[in-house]
Amino acid sequence: MADPGTKYDAAIVGGLGHVGLPLAITFADKGLRVCAYDISKEHAELVRRGAMPFIEYGAEPVLKKVLANGMLTISTDPNELSAAKHIIIAIGTPVDEYLNPKTRQFMEIISGLKKHISNSQTIIIRSTVYPNTCRQLYNMLSQNGKEEWHVAYCPERIVQGHSMKELLELPQLVAGFSEKAIKEAGDLFGRISPKIIHVAMGEAELAKLFANAWRYIQFAVTNQFYMIAHSFGTDYNKVRKAMMDGYKRAEAIPTAGFAAGPCLLKDTMQLAAYSGNSFLLGHTAMMVNEGLPHFIVEDIKKRHDIAKAKVGILGMAFKADIDDVRDSLSFKLGKILRFNGAKVYYSDEYAKNPDFVTKEELIKQSDVVIVAVPHSAYKGLAIPKGKEVVDLWDVVKQE
Repeated sequence: MADPGTKYDAAIVGGLGHVGLPLAITFADKGLRVCAYDISKEHAELVRRGAMPFIEYGAEPVLKKVLANGMLTISTDPNELSAAKHIIIAIGTPVDEYLNPKTRQFMEIISGLKKHISNSQTIIIRSTVYPNTCRQLYNMLSQNGKEEWHVAYCPERIVQGHSMKELLELPQLVAGFSEKAIKEAGDLFGRISPKIIHVAMGEAELAKLFANAWRYIQFAVTNQFYMIAHSFGTDYNKVRKAMMDGYKRAEAIPTAGFAAGPCLLKDTMQLAAYSGNSFLLGHTAMMVNEGLPHFIVEDIKKRHDIAKAKVGILGMAFKADIDDVRDSLSFKLGKILRFNGAKVYYSDEYAKNPDFVTKEELIKQSDVVIVAVPHSAYKGLAIPKGKEVVDLWDVVKQE
């Protein structure tokens, strides 16, 4: 694919983040010249040394390889963007304190980069966006149709921590506003993806949001079942296993547990905002999932004077076996416990914080141990008799 008229086949904006960096490494490993552009100088220095700034399984050996052979360049200079054939936008799209999408912030970042890019390049949006954001971006770049720009949308759909594997396995949705954008985006991602699925722009935008909202609602259903079963005095994990055993129509029910992180709630609320807050299932899912920490605390209060209790939370990342604590409900749980007067201990196998203790120390000091994240290191972990265990995931064992 190498074009002798350009320095890079692709430049990735947000190229050192959870979405951008694995993509940059994967493209470079397939023989493409890639520039990972980011404003984080700290991450840039780390990655240039061949170290990943976060857990991404299988990435570091490949990172070292593509740095050594010169296929991957790390840069904090936006001028490098002008030297690429394709520009991939992989920056975050957060919501505000009212759970409305910050579309303006996203547009302002791209507007600030416009002087470094041109309409001879193909602009590929990788970020999860609010419906019609790609059209707004196209209008902004093209000055409402006065210039011809080539804008495509190729949403990411990977599971964090497993991008290196899934980028090579998952089909890639491709949409665009011009034949050139559609063809070039398809050809680019065809270098790594086993299948390219061409869709309309609106279909691509909704497919990504629907997928995350669907997962979030599934977690809400199982969490609601957990609360009902627990209030009934029944072990939900036993109920769930009985439901699934030999019964295919129930085999997709996930375990109960915290549904958090930077995507599921955010994307569900983006759909809610777009639908004029009439996405009732999405709002209900939010109430259930965000209410689970409150349910746990209120249940503990039935058996303990919580103002005198010592409570340990095992797992502070937002999901198992990663180090990302963004929007983790473990911190919300800890805040509620402290508000009620409890002494709270935090521990995590991957996320580093000087205030965290080891899992052994946490178990030793706590009257109540809550397994908030099912890290592999907790599987089969023995909790001494006399200590209460709250284990939604059914991973530890009581001696």
